[in-house]
Amino acid sequence: MSEAVAVEWLSQSSYDKLRQEYEYLVDVRMDELAKKIGLAREEGDLSENAGYHAAREEQAQVAARIRELKSKLDSAQVGEAAVSDVVTPGMTVTVAFFDDPDDTDTFLLGSREMIGLDDSIDLPIYSPQSPLGAAVLGKASGDQVTYQAPNGKDISVTVLEFAPHN
Repeated sequence: MSEAVAVEWLSQSSYDKLRQEYEYLVDVRMDELAKKIGLAREEGDLSENAGYHAAREEQAQVAARIRELKSKLDSAQVGEAAVSDVVTPGMTVTVAFFDDPDDTDTFLLGSREMIGLDDSIDLPIYSPQSPLGAAVLGKASGDQVTYQAPNGKDISVTVLEFAPHN
């Protein structure tokens, strides 16, 4: 049974930067590491060759990042979110907290990969897999939801408004 791939919303700028990282790792970094491993092999006994083992470990880490990036890029929803009657990835969402209705939080529901990549986004970014993101996903204005914070505390919010992020 194959695992479903979650669709994540990315701004065009974030998508482009992740694509650049992917291409660099595939086209440049893996070649550099292959050469480094080749040179370390030439030094002889691999069982005691720390440089060889370090290069192989780094190669494995880069290969894992390449797989992660490919999966994200292949499943990404890029650009402006569609207008919808419910909260979907790519939307700016405002919620009010039950214990203090004057306390609101506005955030972008998108991929955590965007953090630090897109300077045009000046909002907190919560992924649809985060506790708050998962709670508001698919909800409409006025809906009240409760989610569990990482500290185990239940937090209740009301979805005030949402719109496609632009």
